[in-house]
Amino acid sequence: MNPAIKISPSILASDFSKLGREVEALEKAGADYIHVDVMDGHFVPNLTIGPPVIKALRKYTKIPFDVHLMISPVHKYIKDFANAGSDIITIHPEATKDLKESISLIKDLNKKVGVSLNPNTKINVIESYLKNIDLVLIMSVFPGFGGQKFIPETINKIKDLKKIKDKNNYSFDIEVDGGINFSNSRDVINAGANILVSGTTIFSENNGDIKKNIETLKSV
Repeated sequence: MNPAIKISPSILASDFSKLGREVEALEKAGADYIHVDVMDGHFVPNLTIGPPVIKALRKYTKIPFDVHLMISPVHKYIKDFANAGSDIITIHPEATKDLKESISLIKDLNKKVGVSLNPNTKINVIESYLKNIDLVLIMSVFPGFGGQKFIPETINKIKDLKKIKDKNNYSFDIEVDGGINFSNSRDVINAGANILVSGTTIFSENNGDIKKNIETLKSV
């Protein structure tokens, strides 16, 4: 396994009737983060969970909650998600009137800041903010539903972002979410990603052996 590679399993693919136990199982299986997809049915065409569920899950694990807010307008909800127990809060530039202000709010709440790029959002939209954030989440599918196929053009986007990171000696993590599986994880890591989000692969492959699946994704 590559210790530099972190895995953030998406609970969107888990059994919602036993979320607490699923989170406990992920920690025991070696997950580095718990990825929580928050969708509002407006910014993206699906509805998932809100702060009360995150707060309820917090007692089941000590590993960080990697919370991806796909809601608009996002700014007024940031504090609620921070108070619920989020450790990393990732937002979309299209979902806030003032990205700089939203980044500052997340930092003021002592949380790590992530900014997400949809497949059709260019890196230059957030380039001036890269020195002030902790994570860039590159979406390799259009957000809304799990189980979608990886968009191959994402590889070049990861490479371009990694070049900018290295050239400027920035420290943000590069996370990739959408269609990550055993056949493309190596390419994604080699392109420059160091955090992989995966749901369907982790919960479904090898008859649901999540420990084996997490280890396999890390083995490059």
